[in-house]
Amino acid sequence: MVDVNHLHGHVLAHFIHTEGDDYVSPEFPFLCLLVSGGNSQIILVRSYKDMEIIGQTIDDAAGEAIDKCSKVMGLGYPGGPIIDKLARKGNPEAFTFAKPNIANYDYSFSGLKTSFLYNLRDWVKDDPDFVEHHKEDLAASLEKTIVDILMKKLRLAARDLKIRQVAVAGGVSANTGLRNAFHEYARRYGWKVFIPRFSYTTDNAAMIAITGYFKYLDKDFCPMSAPAYSRVAGK
Repeated sequence: MVDVNHLHGHVLAHFIHTEGDDYVSPEFPFLCLLVSGGNSQIILVRSYKDMEIIGQTIDDAAGEAIDKCSKVMGLGYPGGPIIDKLARKGNPEAFTFAKPNIANYDYSFSGLKTSFLYNLRDWVKDDPDFVEHHKEDLAASLEKTIVDILMKKLRLAARDLKIRQVAVAGGVSANTGLRNAFHEYARRYGWKVFIPRFSYTTDNAAMIAITGYFKYLDKDFCPMSAPAYSRVAGK
């Protein structure tokens, strides 16, 4: 039996290859921005089994903030695909929301969520149909704020560690704005970026299989007596 940390699986999804594909995997060491509904982390990946979280959210995750803001707007859950679709038609400069100033490579999204909520409350007070009239611009501005926060810390880590191989993984890596930002940073800073196929962004069997494969090659097995954990702190 092989035990697999599903966050490792998201990172190692970049090593999944199918017959006939031309996808190139990152070389070690590389940085991976792992963003999902429950996690926002910058991971230094030295090998298949040597990964260090060098930055992470101290409160809400990026995907969680998107979902909660979408819910406040009455757009539904999960909010990621809804916000992404609306943002493509909106003006990302229409509205400004709070951006936290957190030390080192860590993130915080609770302030953004609160800023969005309070601003929206005031706008709806003046215009009950404000969301309907501005939902594309709200989505685009929210997305831009979150992407800016994510990329600023990732850029800082890449600069400090002198690493130009940079990957993204997790459910939020399906977001169009984030993918576009990766391509823009590749042009601006000379990064070689790695963006997973859409089918490997959310939780999937292939990412668990590839992680199990590498552990199997190392004969890294798990006893039948070992318990399963829904969360593993710091890993």
